[in-house]
Amino acid sequence: MSRQAARVDTLVFHEENDDYNVIVERDGERLFQGRLELKQTEAGPRPARLRVAEGADETLRSPDEFVDIARRADRIRLTEQTSRASRRELQAMLDGYQLEATTVRTCGFCASAGRYTPLTADTAIETETGDVCPDCASEELDRQLAYQGDISGTARERLEELLLDVQDLARITNLLQGRLDPDLTKFDEISPTVEDVDPVPVDSLSLHPGVSQTLEERFDTLLPVQSLAVENGLLDGQDQLVVSATATGKTLIGEMAGIHRALSGQGTFLFLVPLVALANQKYRDFQEEYGHLVDVTLRVGASRINDSGEQFDPSADVIVGTYEGIDHSLRTGKELGSVGTVVIDEVHTVGETDRGHRLDGLISRLKYVCEHQRGDDTQWVYLSATVGNPEPLARALGARLVEFEERPVPIERHLTFADEYDKIDIENRLVRRAFDSTSSKGYRGQTIIFTNSRRRCHEISRRLEYASAPYHAGLDNGRRKRVEAEFADQELAAVVTTAALAAGVDFPASQVVFDSLAMGIEWLSVQEFEQMLGRAGRPDYHDKGTVYLLVEPDGAYHGSQEMTEDEVAFTLLKGEMEPVQTRYDESAAIEETLANVTVAGAHAKALNEAMVGELPTKYALGKLLEYEFVDGLDPTPLGQAVTSHFLSPGDAFALLEGTRNGENGYEVVARMEARDARE
Repeated sequence: MSRQAARVDTLVFHEENDDYNVIVERDGERLFQGRLELKQTEAGPRPARLRVAEGADETLRSPDEFVDIARRADRIRLTEQTSRASRRELQAMLDGYQLEATTVRTCGFCASAGRYTPLTADTAIETETGDVCPDCASEELDRQLAYQGDISGTARERLEELLLDVQDLARITNLLQGRLDPDLTKFDEISPTVEDVDPVPVDSLSLHPGVSQTLEERFDTLLPVQSLAVENGLLDGQDQLVVSATATGKTLIGEMAGIHRALSGQGTFLFLVPLVALANQKYRDFQEEYGHLVDVTLRVGASRINDSGEQFDPSADVIVGTYEGIDHSLRTGKELGSVGTVVIDEVHTVGETDRGHRLDGLISRLKYVCEHQRGDDTQWVYLSATVGNPEPLARALGARLVEFEERPVPIERHLTFADEYDKIDIENRLVRRAFDSTSSKGYRGQTIIFTNSRRRCHEISRRLEYASAPYHAGLDNGRRKRVEAEFADQELAAVVTTAALAAGVDFPASQVVFDSLAMGIEWLSVQEFEQMLGRAGRPDYHDKGTVYLLVEPDGAYHGSQEMTEDEVAFTLLKGEMEPVQTRYDESAAIEETLANVTVAGAHAKALNEAMVGELPTKYALGKLLEYEFVDGLDPTPLGQAVTSHFLSPGDAFALLEGTRNGENGYEVVARMEARDARE
């Protein structure tokens, strides 16, 4: 009885079914919790009995003992959740003992559990059953999340931050069900930035008259990054690494140098890109813009089975090609002519895990052929929107860095949670909302949806209500061209794509939606993510860009993926750009060393040493001898076949084993190509 005889700070009443939950506190700690039953007497309602909880049991206390506790309480509180009729009953009971009570806003969950937690406007969280405290709201959110499957700690923290911010549990749970509440989905906004660069007038440039006239018909002054490139020696033959955001005008830098030098008799202009879709578009762009001045030809990737080389004219003024297309020419000894200018677009590809080594090797081999074999005075221009270590990369490439950090329009980045089955419904709503709006420039909003497979591209496109089209490397050139034209004419509300658009096909989209944060079975890198989201919003078309990440809690696309999609989302949104570094495993080192031996013979070691990545040359040469791919420093017929068809050692041995076992060689190769095309 000594605990009850002591001073009492607070006595709280909370209606619970037909009785009242009673909480007794002293110095902020609960002394006990019980249930009070009232009875009606001639004098009014009075205590009938008090049942005090003691663990799983209950102990009966007398009404007099309860009255004694109430008299010693410094303050008596009635919870706001208690009905008006019950509050009147309680006050009438207290009036019989000349005690006053105050109605307070409390957490209903806590009160039911025997805890007293007062609420204020800043701490109350709205739920369907009334206001609760942040701790109880968080527990209820956890119960809701349990239905969604596992969710990363970072994602949980994000949701709890939103819960405290909006103070409405239903809005958070609706977010988990795919509701597009912009106040909640908005993660941040990347503000537009403007650098103070004096624009260079086009008529002041020392360019070939044909180029000058073409440019003057299009605009009066250069854009800031173009002006910086000119000020840093672009038209004087200076090699440059140009790093600037998407849609800031990098491509024209390469065009000015390359077309000018080609028309001035300083050699062929090579414009190289990573993908066939990009090469096709640039080929058409060059023909449209400069076809009256120069001959343009196209050199794209070669199949492992054959290399038709159609449309390729090595004597043309301008050769637009893929990395692999030009590398194939080098590996097979095809003539490229005197090369005056090489533009490597998307040069950050040199840091990609699967194909970075091939671009690294191509640059080294092409420099050797142009400058050492032919003695050409070749200018090199490297372009990228996403480089985490621009200065070291510029040094490795032997180029002057031209970096411009302006972003022409703001980009809002949104994140919402959805499972695979709900994503397309959300995408449909986003596409409709964008296409039904018009910017101050008079353009409707259009959407690029990025997903992780060609099959998914077609599935999403079929289910969108507004006009859309899939777009990926598996489509023929004519179909891709039609999609590009229809999007440019605003006949399509959306395109659904894999990696092809991310690498630079120029679609004026106002909105980018990530259906997946994977490409194939690999999670996106920060570079890839930044490149893709950078496609949202163009200054001549839109007032802002919008990006949506549709994230599946605990989602993964392959058993090899250790992180889940919600974990990846916050890594990408908060991540810093990784440095561009070419890393060589055993297979890549052997493949590039064999290609260098094929192109340069005894000079292969120098080519290896000139590459951005570090190759174990001695080890690679030893393996080439062991595999009988080289004889001394000359490729064997087997080695020549392996390198001309871009085979890794593993693929080469698989092909040999298949043919020795009686398989048709074309079937083996077709299986390899199908594997490579699978995304």
